[in-house]
Amino acid sequence: GLATEWSKADEKSYLIKLREGVKWHNGSDFTAEDVKYTIDTIKAIGSDYIYYSNVSNVESVEIVGTNLIKIHLYQPEELFEYNLTFPIVSSAFFAGEDVTVSLKGNIPMGTGMYKLQTIDINSQIELKTNTNWWNMEEKAPKIEEVYIKVYSSASEIYNAYKLGSIDILNTSRNSSVEENIGTIGYNIKENYGRNFDYLALNVESEAMSNKEVRQAVAYAINKQDIINSIYGGKYIQADYPLEYGSYLYNIAAGTNYEYNMEQAKRILVDNGWEYKSKYWQKKIDKKNVRLKLTLLVDSSNETRVNVANMIKDDLEEAGIQVTLREAKGNTYDRYIERKDYDILLTGVTVGVKPKLNRYFGEGNLANYTNGEALNILNEIYSISDANTLKEKYQRLQEIYQEDRAYIGLYFNKTTIIYSKNLAGTVSPNWYSYFYNMETWYRKS
Repeated sequence: GLATEWSKADEKSYLIKLREGVKWHNGSDFTAEDVKYTIDTIKAIGSDYIYYSNVSNVESVEIVGTNLIKIHLYQPEELFEYNLTFPIVSSAFFAGEDVTVSLKGNIPMGTGMYKLQTIDINSQIELKTNTNWWNMEEKAPKIEEVYIKVYSSASEIYNAYKLGSIDILNTSRNSSVEENIGTIGYNIKENYGRNFDYLALNVESEAMSNKEVRQAVAYAINKQDIINSIYGGKYIQADYPLEYGSYLYNIAAGTNYEYNMEQAKRILVDNGWEYKSKYWQKKIDKKNVRLKLTLLVDSSNETRVNVANMIKDDLEEAGIQVTLREAKGNTYDRYIERKDYDILLTGVTVGVKPKLNRYFGEGNLANYTNGEALNILNEIYSISDANTLKEKYQRLQEIYQEDRAYIGLYFNKTTIIYSKNLAGTVSPNWYSYFYNMETWYRKS
């Protein structure tokens, strides 16, 4: 929000053009000095600070002009620009203060849509409209005052909501919403969380080396049935790691592998496999090969073990024999290190960066190599034009879909509950549920 452009000066340097005309809540100018001060201070506080990982690779910040800074890194870092998502503080306000201790009753200043009025960390934080906000002309908020309520337990939050003391709340405790506030009298929006579970198909194993077999496996898995049975319907079916709402995800790109048992069998038949004696069989290099798969899962994760059993049942319904291998600790790690599996059930917490090295880069869990994908990965780290990036990421998505080295399963989800008296565009996303907040208002 406080920058308008960025570019790479070299492998370890970034030029950032700051937005002009931005004011702090007291009317003073926002400057490059504030950015430098913030980054230097975060680094000085150290690894205990919430934003330290964002700037730990920053060697120095150089002020090139009033609205231009140059950030120097210790080491090259792919997609470093996505680290620049932390708030900036006023150097004048904090100058001379030890920011790790009390602010002595002073209320910190910001540059955003709302400014802090009062803070009681045990009860309530009060915000009021910031008339100095740089984007006020285009996105003036309809709500003038916001009260953030502080409670000691989830039950207190739900009770306060039922009493009308809260207009909107966010929860990842999806299963408890209806139990605590019923099923009527409120609006609800669900959106993607950050936890993505998927299958890595070892393309160097005898069975999984055949792309058509991998495609058949993808069609044979009933993801929605898994979500309903294991997660009570509280997860969101997904195939691609950027499907959570990234602007680099194209919903129309690639093949849609919805559950289709007949299609799974048809692909195998069309590829020369024959089902007999309870196995799919095919002659490969004059050798009769039976389609038998080993599915590896971490036995210490009981939920994933249950999912693995459902996947095994789905594949065996398609006539594909599966041995479920449950392992944990060092044994599990050794299986992964040796890539001793046909299919691995695993998951990841998706970061802010749209980084896809996990799936296309060296040492990936599928033993997968695609020269075009590797070239694209090398190119995108120097591209700042949004349209060009979208084209490159769309091609990566098409390769992912076509080659089927991975099968995405689902994301967890968060739930936004809000009063019917709260109007406007409530459109939460994985990053913030306050998106489009300037359009909100309370109906009388």
